[in-house]
Amino acid sequence: MSLTEKDKQFLLKLSRKALEHILKTGEELSVKDSDIPKKYKEKKATFVTLTNNGALRGCIGKLVPQIELYRDIIENTYSAAFNDPRFPQLTKEELDGIRIEISILSEPKAYKRTSPEALIEFLSKDKPGVILEMGFHSATYLPQVWEEVDNPEEFLSSLCLKAGLPQDMWKKENVKISTYSVMKFKEK
Repeated sequence: MSLTEKDKQFLLKLSRKALEHILKTGEELSVKDSDIPKKYKEKKATFVTLTNNGALRGCIGKLVPQIELYRDIIENTYSAAFNDPRFPQLTKEELDGIRIEISILSEPKAYKRTSPEALIEFLSKDKPGVILEMGFHSATYLPQVWEEVDNPEEFLSSLCLKAGLPQDMWKKENVKISTYSVMKFKEK
C-alpha cells in the first residue's frame, strides 16, 4: 500500500478526531463507512503510538490484518489511550501534549533460523519489527525500537523479558521469530 502525504494526514486527523471526541463526550467516534475513501477500507494491521513531550504514553496495535485500515486506526487509538496496561488512562488535560504516530505493518514473515549468530547478523542489517513467540508467550517490538536499542542481542533479550521469558530464550530453536516492516508517519 502506498500512501501520499495527503493520505497520511487524513489518517492522522482521523486518529486525532477519535481521541478528541471520546475525551470530550465519553463516546466513541461514529464514522459512516460511506464517508471513508475506498483506499482506507483495505484490511491492514496497525499500531498507534501516543507520546507526551517525547515520552511514550501508550502504544497498542495488531500484528495481522483483521479489520479495515481506518477502523483499525480508530480502535488502536482508543486502546493506546485507555487500555495500555503500562499507563493510566489518558486524561483531557493531557490531550494538547499528545502526539500520534501510526505504523502500518507488512505481513509478518517467519524467520528461518539457522543459528543465533545468523539471526543477529540479519537483524543488524535489516532492523525489522520482530515478533518473538514461545508457547503462550509472545511480544513484539516495532522497528522504531531500534532507535532506542541498537544492539541486536539487547533488543532480543529485552523482547524475551517483555514476553515473560528468560532473557536468553531467543537463542533456543523452539522460539519462533517473525519479522515485518512498517510504514510510519506522525503528527508534526
